[in-house]
Amino acid sequence: MCNEKIILGGLDLSSYTSNIRTYRKKKYINIGLIIFGIIFFYLIVTVILYLTAPRIAPYEVREGAILKDNAYTGVAVRNESVVYAEQDGYINYYTTDHSKVHAGTNIYTLSNEKLNFENSSFENSEVLLSEEEKNILSLKMQTFSESFQDTSFSDVYLFKNEVENTLQNISSQSRTDQLNVMLENGTSPNLMVHSCSDDGIVVCSVDGMESLTADAVTLESLDKSTYRKTEFLNNTKVNAGAPVYKLITDESWSLVLEVSQDVYDNLKDRKAVKVRFLKDNQSLVGNLSFKEENGHILVYITFDNSMIRYVNERYLNVELILEDQSGLKIPKSAETQKDFYVVPKSYITQGGNMSDQGVLRQTTDKNGKSITEFLPINIYYEEEEMVYLDPSAFHKNDVLIRPESTETYALNRKRSLKGVYSINKGYAMFKQIHILCESEEYYIVEEGNEYGLSNYDRIALDSTGIKENDIVF
Repeated sequence: MCNEKIILGGLDLSSYTSNIRTYRKKKYINIGLIIFGIIFFYLIVTVILYLTAPRIAPYEVREGAILKDNAYTGVAVRNESVVYAEQDGYINYYTTDHSKVHAGTNIYTLSNEKLNFENSSFENSEVLLSEEEKNILSLKMQTFSESFQDTSFSDVYLFKNEVENTLQNISSQSRTDQLNVMLENGTSPNLMVHSCSDDGIVVCSVDGMESLTADAVTLESLDKSTYRKTEFLNNTKVNAGAPVYKLITDESWSLVLEVSQDVYDNLKDRKAVKVRFLKDNQSLVGNLSFKEENGHILVYITFDNSMIRYVNERYLNVELILEDQSGLKIPKSAETQKDFYVVPKSYITQGGNMSDQGVLRQTTDKNGKSITEFLPINIYYEEEEMVYLDPSAFHKNDVLIRPESTETYALNRKRSLKGVYSINKGYAMFKQIHILCESEEYYIVEEGNEYGLSNYDRIALDSTGIKENDIVF
């Protein structure tokens, strides 16, 4: 077919058609699409790296304290004497519970019959609660709520009696006035008034442990499972010879409790210990003594004040404060260790602009000639005549030159420092810490150290996997 002639209008076109060539379309490269692809790929890689990179969670350093304590239940021992009724009758108290009285003060009355206070002229008198009285009731309710256990339901009745007694004590002034009127008018001819023989504190309850002395305390005395206390109420019948109140005549008192061998080892060389009372979170310092009984260690803590605060309690829940340290509080997860070169302070000098600290390092130029260069450095800690320098700022086997001297110092001596990573500047920077004390989760570290932490510093919550100069996301 290629040899056939093409005749058009008498002309032979075969010679022309043999020279016709077919050209393919040119393919143009889309530069914009390529750039977009590169940017898109970069973004994908960046997002993946960001998502897979370890997160540095921040923690704000704050001042705080750690109390290393041990919780115990101790038995309180006081100088107590029980007063008994001289005859049968219905009792009414002149004084409020836990009142301080002088010898000769009227304490209670006895009558053959119940006294009728409702029909007196004081019937409609309004009794207003003072702030102190409100606090007494509030404290009683709080203590009961925090210490109540389902297994000790009898405590409900004890609490009920305490509240009733407190409310009666609050209105005691009105009752006292009414008793005085009855005595003056002779409306109750059989009303007998009884006073106390000594100065002291009146407690309108007994528990059968009033005669207990510190020396007589045993392991059985520390068991409160069978403990019972009897509260005395106004206008109730008492028999001759029955207890009606007790009088505490000495401000000194003791708390006896059992401790473990480890705690004893911590206390045995001390003369005193700080005690925190869980009832009201108040703390007292008491003198220490010890006794061993059948392999058990009893601790005797003696106080000379605040007895009246806990006068109504035989068993007290307390904590022995074995360590009370204040400083900067940081989580244990933030702590790390890092090795540093230890260099004499005499090798530290100033740079040319007199602003940067650094060292003179001996090195060689490209021709192998020995030269000295100034290398800026950061000092991470110092002690006595030595400073701590970051190894990453140096080469292996570097030699330092002492300024204005020919003496040299080879960098081969390292020491480890405990510290955390500060992230105040957006990157991780090691900060030395000096641990003062610790708990299960926190350290208390020294404050005011030039190379350490300050209040409100931000540090990495978890130092695992963090390196110096890591960027904080």
